[in-house]
Parts: sequence; C-alpha cells; structure tokens
Amino acid sequence: MKKYTFRMGGIHPPQHKSTADSPIQQGPVAPLLTLLLSQSIGAPSKPLVKPGDKVVAGQPVAEPGGFVSSWIHSPCCGTVKKLERVRTPQGYPVDAITIERDPEGTESFSFPPLDPSTASSEELVQRVREAGIVGLGGATFPTFIKLTPPPGTKPECVILNGAECEPYLTCDDRLMREHAAEIAEGAYCLMRSVGVRYCYIGIEANKPEAIAAMKQAAEKYQGMKVCVLRTKYPQGGEKQLIAAIMGREVPSGALPVAVGAIVDNVATAYAVQQAVVLGKPLTGRVLTVTGEGALNPGNYYVELGTPLTMIMQADERVNKVIGGGPMMGKAMSNLDTPSTKGLSGVLTMCLDSTPDIQPCIRCAACYSACPMGLEPMLLARQAENGDWEYAAQSGVMDCIECGSCAYTCPSNRRLLDWIRYSKTQVRKLK
Repeated sequence: MKKYTFRMGGIHPPQHKSTADSPIQQGPVAPLLTLLLSQSIGAPSKPLVKPGDKVVAGQPVAEPGGFVSSWIHSPCCGTVKKLERVRTPQGYPVDAITIERDPEGTESFSFPPLDPSTASSEELVQRVREAGIVGLGGATFPTFIKLTPPPGTKPECVILNGAECEPYLTCDDRLMREHAAEIAEGAYCLMRSVGVRYCYIGIEANKPEAIAAMKQAAEKYQGMKVCVLRTKYPQGGEKQLIAAIMGREVPSGALPVAVGAIVDNVATAYAVQQAVVLGKPLTGRVLTVTGEGALNPGNYYVELGTPLTMIMQADERVNKVIGGGPMMGKAMSNLDTPSTKGLSGVLTMCLDSTPDIQPCIRCAACYSACPMGLEPMLLARQAENGDWEYAAQSGVMDCIECGSCAYTCPSNRRLLDWIRYSKTQVRKLK
C-alpha cells in the first residue's frame, strides 16, 4: 500500500498513544460553565446576554466581534451569573460569560436541519458560520472563512486532516473509529460548500482501525478517498498534508487554496455534520486526558466552559500541565480555567528537572528536522538580538511552530519559544 508523506525534514518522536483504546466517554457535568469570548483566532465575540438572563441549551450568547470571529452558544440551560474577566490557561486576561446550570432544564435551541445534497453552497456556509464552528485541530480559524475563498482562487479538493501526529493525543483517532459515518457526511457537506468533486482523508498508518472505518464510510460518496500517511511528525501540518497528498507546495505567505486545497480537521467535519444535518451548534468537543500523572486518562466529550480542574485528575507528582500535545501545546500557568473550542487535550507531566540550556554547537540538527526548510538556530539568534527585520527576511513567518527544532536540539535551546516571540514582533512591525 502506498504511504504518502512530505519530503523535507520531519522527526519520529515516541507516540505514547495509550489512550487510543479508550472509547469516548461523557465528561463531567459542571454546575458553572465559563465561556471565554476569545474562542477563535480572530477578534473576541460580543456578548448578547446580561447577568440574570435565562438561557437554553444551544442558544447564542455571543456574536462575532469581527469578520474573523465566531458565534458562541450555551451548552446548557441556566442563568447568566456574570460577565467578567478571567484568565486563559496561559494566564492572559479575557472576557467571559459565566452560566449557572439549571439541572432541571430540558429546553434546547437548534437550527432547522438541512439536506446536504440539496442545500445551496450559501446555505451550508451560513450554517457553518451560525453554528460557531472553528478549526478544531487547534488553530481555531473560523471554518466559514475557509469555505469562502478569496477572488481569483479556485478550490480543487477538500483535504481532511486525520493524521493526529502529535504524541499522546488520540481524540481524533477515537472520533474516526466511533463516528466515521458522520465525519464522511461532514466531509461531503464541505465538498458541497466549496463546489469540489474530490475529498482526500489523510490518516497516519499507525491508526489501522480508523483507516478501516473511514474507508468504509467514504465508499458512500463519489470522489472521497482515504490516503494512508507515513507515521512522521509533523504529518498533520496543513502544508505538509498538501505536499504529501497533492504533491504541491504552498508558496510563502499564501493560503492552501492558492494550490487548490481546503484543509479541515476530522473533528471539524464532524461538527459540520452535526450543525448541517442535525441543526446542533458547537457547544462541546472531544479531548484527550493523558500523561504519566493523569489519574483518569481517556477521551472525553466535554462541554465548552467546563473547568479544567473537573476534567483532569492528577497525582501529586505532576509539576507541569500542557494544553494540547507536547510538541505544539503550551504549558498552563493556571488550571482554574475553562475548556475551549481549541483545547484538544490535557497532558500531565512529572519532570525531575529542566535540562540546562547550553551554547549552540552549530550541528544543524534543527535545520535537518525543519519541515519548512528554515534555519531555526539563525531565527532564534535574530530573536535574541531583536533583529525583527532580518527575521522577517529569513522567513520566520513561514514557521509552522511544530517544535521539531527544539526537540532535536542537543543543547536544549528554546528555539521554538524565541521563534514564536519573533513572529509576534514581526506582526507588530507589519
């Protein structure tokens, strides 16, 4: 069987996917839900409710604050307790809506169901927008924007990202095993939204059960194909997926649609199916609880706004918690914070110590590992020196923040941290 992959760079970290055999369970039901108004990569949403208002499950409680923003819906029936500023898992202050659950509430709001085979492209895109769907692979880019490509571009295919190359995380694997039919129907909705005839579902070879389930589900739809990917990190990067499946390279600064691709995560496709066929807005997601210090490892469907302290149970040895996986995830400074649309996992770690940073020995291991062909040691040095213009000229904005450079560095240099900081400063200059 042919296995697709990208050509340049990449690494093979240990998988640690012990939760792959853990079926999706219903997560904890929190009496108080705190919905952050910053749930997408763009502008924060604007609240539509005030303290004392009654809400029902699925009701919109915040509208987009700009074009690149998303609707937010209440996961439960209850009463709005307050509008306040809270801390994100990384410690940044953001506005939020706190809802007290009504345990007796049974009412719910939903959209009129649509038939994907007869609904117009405009109706499908509008439904995706109204349902508050963003990229659930972690980027949280509003999905409806991907489905409305800029003038002068023409999509040729939809690529579903089922690679889940990040170590420890298995939520997408379980979703494909247990809800393959819904994901395939969601992919069909995406195809109809952008008017393409082909859909490629990329899944790494280390997920044979998910591959089998998705192949069976895809048989129902003409032009839908499962592509088995070589197990290699970061195979799930959208540019790496396009290179592996289409054999095309996205130009620097361009969007995937520039080479004819619309890339979405399998969890996003599932949310699209729920919104279009069943009329359900996005009010929760599947995430993985894992790591050597997790007392309740597994995959859970969790309502948005559920406190992380209820989701994760850890022993006293845990001294580091990461939101997401170990490669692209970010350490949490505050666990008294809620789950969000972009949170795909909670990883607990028990570290004896942090390795000391040593001088760069110019070994070029980071260059060999970079899937974008960049020079991470140069970009990090430019960031340390504050040379933002040179960093921009060196291609720092092309970095996909996969962490391969830091993983391979024998001197334990914080390459990815410096590069992320440099990208922030370059954006300010622009």
